[in-house]
Amino acid sequence: MQLVAKATKERIYPVGRLDRNTTGLLLLTNDGQLAEKLSHPRNNVTKIYHVELNKNLTQGDFNKIQFGLELEDGFIKPDDLSYIAGASKREVGIQIHSGKNRIVRRIFESLGYEVVKLDRVVYANLTKKDLPRGRWRYLDEKELIQLKHFIK
Repeated sequence: MQLVAKATKERIYPVGRLDRNTTGLLLLTNDGQLAEKLSHPRNNVTKIYHVELNKNLTQGDFNKIQFGLELEDGFIKPDDLSYIAGASKREVGIQIHSGKNRIVRRIFESLGYEVVKLDRVVYANLTKKDLPRGRWRYLDEKELIQLKHFIK
């Protein structure tokens, strides 16, 4: 919140959350209703994470994750899963819409992997492309309109 302290005089809310050990895109808004709608799993708002594991993800475990896993709080199936092109098999991209606490880490930990690095690269229609770490920017009108269409 210190990063955006001078962005506005209005109170702004984070949409969802990132764990302390997770980097990446975090959306902040002064619209509490929008924040609630974007955070709710029923609205299927997409989040894509770049995951770096402590060891290569085997094809067998890749398939298990893709078909869905039973975790202690229920069944979870990612919307998409892929190896990162040009990287080792330790790096994968995972797309989810679940808002469950620490869900990405728990998916991989359930199969014996340690998540070394977790970075949210996409939230809804927004990417962190061209935005250096620790920086922020205002959304443009087009992005705002698209976001509101996500939750109609």
